[in-house]
Amino acid sequence: MTALRQRKSKVKEVGPELQGQRCEHAAGHLHKKTFEGTSWWTVLCVVFGSVIGVSLGLLCCIYMATLHENDLWFSNIKEVEREISFRTECGLYYSYYKQMLSAKSIQEGLYELINDNTTESMRTINILQRMNIYQEVLLSILYRILPIQSYLEPVYFYIYTVFALQAVYVLALFFTSWLLSGSWLAGTLAGVWYVLNRIDTTRVEFTISLRENWSLPFFALQVAAITCYLRPQLRLQHQRMVLWLVFVCTLCFCLTWQFNQFILLVQAFLIFMLDSLDFLTAEQATSLYLVQAVSLLCVWLLQFCNPMVLGSLVLSFIVSVLFVKHFQTGLKVGGFVTRVGKLALHAVLVLVLTLIINYSAKRVLQLRSDEHIFKFIKAKFGLGATRDFDASLYLCEEAFGLLPFDTFDRLAATLMLYPYLCTLSVLAIVLALAAFSNLRECGTGRASGAPDETAFRMRPDIAYNLLHTIFFGLLAFSTMRMKYLWTGHMCAFTAFAKVDQVLRSGRAAGIPLLQEELSELREFYDPDTVELMTWISGKTPKSAVFAGSMQLLAGIKLCTGRVLTNHPHYEDQALRERTKQVYQIYARQSAEDVYKLLRDVGADYVVLEDSICFERRHTRGCRLRDLLDLANGHIMDGSGENDPDLVPASHPRFCQAVKSGEPRYSTLFTRVFHNKTFSVYKLKKSKKKAKKDEGV
Repeated sequence: MTALRQRKSKVKEVGPELQGQRCEHAAGHLHKKTFEGTSWWTVLCVVFGSVIGVSLGLLCCIYMATLHENDLWFSNIKEVEREISFRTECGLYYSYYKQMLSAKSIQEGLYELINDNTTESMRTINILQRMNIYQEVLLSILYRILPIQSYLEPVYFYIYTVFALQAVYVLALFFTSWLLSGSWLAGTLAGVWYVLNRIDTTRVEFTISLRENWSLPFFALQVAAITCYLRPQLRLQHQRMVLWLVFVCTLCFCLTWQFNQFILLVQAFLIFMLDSLDFLTAEQATSLYLVQAVSLLCVWLLQFCNPMVLGSLVLSFIVSVLFVKHFQTGLKVGGFVTRVGKLALHAVLVLVLTLIINYSAKRVLQLRSDEHIFKFIKAKFGLGATRDFDASLYLCEEAFGLLPFDTFDRLAATLMLYPYLCTLSVLAIVLALAAFSNLRECGTGRASGAPDETAFRMRPDIAYNLLHTIFFGLLAFSTMRMKYLWTGHMCAFTAFAKVDQVLRSGRAAGIPLLQEELSELREFYDPDTVELMTWISGKTPKSAVFAGSMQLLAGIKLCTGRVLTNHPHYEDQALRERTKQVYQIYARQSAEDVYKLLRDVGADYVVLEDSICFERRHTRGCRLRDLLDLANGHIMDGSGENDPDLVPASHPRFCQAVKSGEPRYSTLFTRVFHNKTFSVYKLKKSKKKAKKDEGV
């Protein structure tokens, strides 16, 4: 019986650490014993594995840069075409890099960003407070002070930096899988899978400036650092060093992406679960909470006391957890039923206190900047009004819909999906059994340092990564745009347990696809937008204010430097109201009403896009004009049902009717530019405005 217990204990302890961990795989199955010193073998393994990881990262960087060049022929197109290729909000972020470089000095550039009056007409805003653009500021400063201007154009310095971060991303996944498995072969497989599943792991080659492309490499580094921090038998001095690395990575992640608070909230909840189920020590959990909190507070200071940080749910959650833990003593002692009851009470207290603190903070700070996200979440799960304009904009975007099923077909084609599901299933069962064992120990086993030999165990670093992939997988299922948080880590998680099986299969699935992608050559072609930007630059005053769609206006700011009425950075309540006001150009409104709305925001010109006015990309109910009709209480275009409370509009759709040139439109708007895609109308000055200008 004793022998049986010992055998069971051994199986349970090594079960999560599947075969393929030893370094003999690194040198063609050479055995350690052929070397006189184990330390030399360890050093050799670390050096060789690190070289492999760096090489994989560099190859990924070169591959992404090559795809970008092949897709746009970036090196041979005009400067205006290069700038137009930074679509939507990417153009807005890149414009600040360009603005910093065009300033007479670094100090003047920073002053212009802090006192910006061109991004939103009739307003002076602090760009460094409102947006996460410290990366653009840093790059512009580096470009100005480094001796590279003579042989490297500013745009290449920018895009090469982003592609270099992809190398950092792959290296982080490499080390995560290596730390979990003990074999750099697993890290190699993780890196290869990341590249083979490029369509689902990154979109950097065509959305270079997106905040996620800057932040996710730091997030992956943070996960790797946490994995190292949670390794068993890690020395105290090493724990402190790794904890500093976790802090630096968390700070960089938070500083480069405005959605950081929601990602950290999920991570904080994972730490809460692991702590509650006794997978982490109290010191480990508290340290990780404090790292998150201090990182957020540093971002708050760097963003000129941005109230969104203090009003974030994750900060309220961390404060609540630490407060409740301090006063609810004896949480991990007692029988199984007692401990479960205490944990349930603990969770309820933390949840209630989190909501109280967050509600109070938002009331005190008068914070409404992030309410559109909660509207979207409520509407997505059928808990809120579906006619809200802001929520509907998100709901109708494919990126914010459910994860498409063809994603799983692609992941299966590269031999990753089924090993992932197998690993996930086995380790989830082990985790559940280990959690049950921890709760059953009555606070006498692990606390006293003498655990029961028959208890199930799981290493805390493996437990963390398991919960990480589960919860971020659920996030990806619910919102497709969040899949990039899941799929990259999915590569590392699968590789650590299934390296032997995949290598034994001898298949290199996906290699032909990579060769095909590298052989495809395209060229940027958007003559209508180029013509529009050229006309604006040459035919309108530099102080002219333009109204239009958020996406187009970002390009106008980048290419022409003109003043905007609104833009794609949607994390401001006043700006969202203004955007809805400007978008009435695509609604059924009278010429007088549209003119007044545009004049109220200071517009001199309005750009109308046929692709929006006559949109067919979305289904009925999700076209922009439909969202405006629903928000205004009007019946939608086309055949189909309408809600009974909707009424016919008393005016035609402005973007269509203004083309008629009828007197009620021509007296207020003059068409000054037109091509197959865009029409630009100049707002005529009212008599009152004209007299005022004449007086000046």
